[in-house]
Amino acid sequence: MTIATAQRAAETPNETALGDERVVITWAELDSTLNRATNALLGAGLGEGQRIAVFAENAAETVLGHLSGILAGVSTVPVNFHLTAEEVQYILEDSQSGMVLVGPETAEVGLEAARAAGVGLVVGWRCPDDSGVLSWEAFLERGEDADPPSDMAPKPFLHYTSGTTGRPKGTETPPTMFAGGATVAEHFEIVGQNARFAAGGVSLVVSPLYHTGPLGSVRAVTAGQTLVILGRFNAENVLRAIEQHGVTNTLMVPTHFQRLLALPEDVRAKYDVSSLLMVSHTGAACPVEVKRAMIEWFGPVLFEAYGATEAGSTNAIGSEEWLEHPGSVGKTLPPFECLILDEDGNQLAAGEEGQIYFRDTTGRGIIYHNAPDKTEAAHLQPGVFTLGEIGYLDDDGYLFITDRSSDMVVSGGVNIYPAETEQVLVTHDAIADCAVIGVPNKEMGEELKALIVLAEGATAPDAADLDAFCREHLAGYKCPRSYDFVADIGRNTMGKINKRKLRAPYWPTDRSIG
Repeated sequence: MTIATAQRAAETPNETALGDERVVITWAELDSTLNRATNALLGAGLGEGQRIAVFAENAAETVLGHLSGILAGVSTVPVNFHLTAEEVQYILEDSQSGMVLVGPETAEVGLEAARAAGVGLVVGWRCPDDSGVLSWEAFLERGEDADPPSDMAPKPFLHYTSGTTGRPKGTETPPTMFAGGATVAEHFEIVGQNARFAAGGVSLVVSPLYHTGPLGSVRAVTAGQTLVILGRFNAENVLRAIEQHGVTNTLMVPTHFQRLLALPEDVRAKYDVSSLLMVSHTGAACPVEVKRAMIEWFGPVLFEAYGATEAGSTNAIGSEEWLEHPGSVGKTLPPFECLILDEDGNQLAAGEEGQIYFRDTTGRGIIYHNAPDKTEAAHLQPGVFTLGEIGYLDDDGYLFITDRSSDMVVSGGVNIYPAETEQVLVTHDAIADCAVIGVPNKEMGEELKALIVLAEGATAPDAADLDAFCREHLAGYKCPRSYDFVADIGRNTMGKINKRKLRAPYWPTDRSIG
């Protein structure tokens, strides 16, 4: 299929190429399956610009779905498998998806969303015969086991972030995270030149494949690297997989580190992790003591990347650098330049705390799908944008994050914009107004808390009722963990709320990760 996979299929046909907790696929089997899946996609009748939504939990087939999309020159849309049918429907419509891939855990919701969105082709693996979806095996039978054309332009993924104004925003994988190339063949040649994806290595996926970071590992298999997929995170299972498969690289978030460190010392000591060459981490600020403990355990193999789905990595730092600058997220990477500005837009000196902005020297900045107004609103000026955080640069150019200026909450490495939750809560008969904020959670970093103003004469609902109400409309991770009833949330005459002021009583004075 690609040069590397075809070579591995010829030289080591019976060695493992891709596996999850249920199935192992050899290089020979992978080459044949990707041929069939890609040819089937090319014959699926998708219209110009239509995409394939992948709405499934972590599995080998989830990887195959995304890979066959790239190989067919079709953009895939990774959809969070926690979402409700209503939420998935919006994404299918906004992304112009003409096909949906589902697993047994998501088939019912995916089929409901597809019907509502007018998507006629739903393909599922390991689903009951009466589920109403076309089986993955039957879909593969539609494609020939012959090399498909590779002269199509490769298409980046279309990711959806939680919405700042109540609706998710679509954004394509930026150029800094998606290898270029005029054709699919050129694209995978570039992927194969990436040292991180060196053939013979073993990559381990422990995070959901609807996130940008883990999706990067999907392309590793096309460079000849074995890919091992785990499902829901279990700390000991991760250590077992590292030892069993000789894992060389993986990506985690700080919550994963905390769960690993929470294992009893005798359990941690049972497993050999010396095969690891790189453990990337992203998604949230990592407490200094947690990161230091992980470096002491795994060795100087941690590599931190700071950025966002919309922009890619803006900053990065290796273990040895970090030990010299503990708490930093590293120096800014080309093509970005970091600017620290005060409230009036004036640039601040080293050591002075202010709003963090990045200038994309290519002029691209960040782009939202079908939303030119949101794209414009994200920029201070063309190519200059913020990720909504406060911090400073030290004298050596290392960036430190100290607070957040945006409403966004980061829980377990997942970005949550409270606007969606607020828009659901205010439809409750007992609620006149509300604000949803992030408050500390030792393991997850942050969790959602709703501050609720009761409607006149209403009795306060209990937390279970409010939780059930939210879950009717929202994925569980968007629902508050707690509810406080307050007299006022401080809206000004323009209807705006100072979220930083509302959060302040719940947070320590120093929120710096340094």
